[in-house]
Amino acid sequence: MARARAGDTNAFEELLAPVLDPALRLAIVMLNDRSAGEDAVQEAALKAWRKLGQFRPGSDLRPWFLTIVTNECRSSRRSGWWRVIRSGQLIASWRQGPTKEELIDRLDLAAALERLPERHLLALTLYYHLDLPIDEVARVLGCSRGAARVRIHRALRALSPSLTMESVR
Repeated sequence: MARARAGDTNAFEELLAPVLDPALRLAIVMLNDRSAGEDAVQEAALKAWRKLGQFRPGSDLRPWFLTIVTNECRSSRRSGWWRVIRSGQLIASWRQGPTKEELIDRLDLAAALERLPERHLLALTLYYHLDLPIDEVARVLGCSRGAARVRIHRALRALSPSLTMESVR
């Protein structure tokens, strides 16, 4: 950390390397677009480099960086260009050809996740998709452990009716 703060870009890259994959996965889910997710993580890395002096010594880098990524994704979604270039297509790459039922289930889940408010999607992504411990989820969300658990529970409750209604069709 000391070398990175002194301006050593290689040291900064070494610090950031282990958190780039979870950051990219988070950004892709939040923006529903791989390319936009990559751009957001790149911007977040630049901001993290600039704000490295604000990082508290002894703290964990992952929640700090994921918070920056989350804020960058939110900024992206608020921009006027997001609405113009946003494609709403559900494109997935499957290794083996899924059955019709599997495709329908995946599309139902993707559609239900797409309808979730950002706060719910973020909580679910951090906890289930990135498999972060509840302490880190709370730090990224900026709340207590109990509040993070409540947010995850509420997000699941908000997701359930969408899946139920989709499966009835």
